[in-house]
Amino acid sequence: MKKIILVIILIGSTFVNAQDRYSSGMEKAFELWQSQKTTEASNLFERIATAEPDKWLPYYYVSQINTVISFGEKDEEKLSKQLEKAKEFLDVAKAISPDNPEILIQEALINTAWIAFDGATYGMTLSPKNVQLYQKALEIAPDNPRVVLSKAEWDMGSARYFGKDITPYCKDVERALELFATFKSETPFYPAWGKERAEEVLKSCGK
Repeated sequence: MKKIILVIILIGSTFVNAQDRYSSGMEKAFELWQSQKTTEASNLFERIATAEPDKWLPYYYVSQINTVISFGEKDEEKLSKQLEKAKEFLDVAKAISPDNPEILIQEALINTAWIAFDGATYGMTLSPKNVQLYQKALEIAPDNPRVVLSKAEWDMGSARYFGKDITPYCKDVERALELFATFKSETPFYPAWGKERAEEVLKSCGK
């Protein structure tokens, strides 16, 4: 009986230590990212993902970093490598956590980075995909502030492109800000970005 109890304790201790390594690694990766050390942060998230193949968040953050640094990139070869890596890691995250609204809007962000780089080449094919991704994310999580904000910002961009009024979408940005005040996740390291962006977007509404 004592041996059984000891085994249970050891297994529990190993699990806690593994969780502690995961948490400390994730915290360190976020610190690197906050310090603008994006390559180091991406590499650390990648190492964590390799060590924790059942967790979608490290894969998600590798994808997000490589997507964010692609906006404004003029070198097509470099851009392609970054966005291909972003898509590769996001596909793994999607396999781990299907129908995840955070992953859906991250996929749309990858598409947007391609469109921003060359709208004439990628706009016609990727824009309809983004409409579908945002709509699906909204159906799954109508009260997720990042989903509401991301869809509103996409709709605003489309309206501007076609010379239409963006005002109808300002109320969605306002709603996103309200949701940021109440949205909570019990999952450690769950995405929390978007509030500052919503405030910036709302300024374009004259509010």
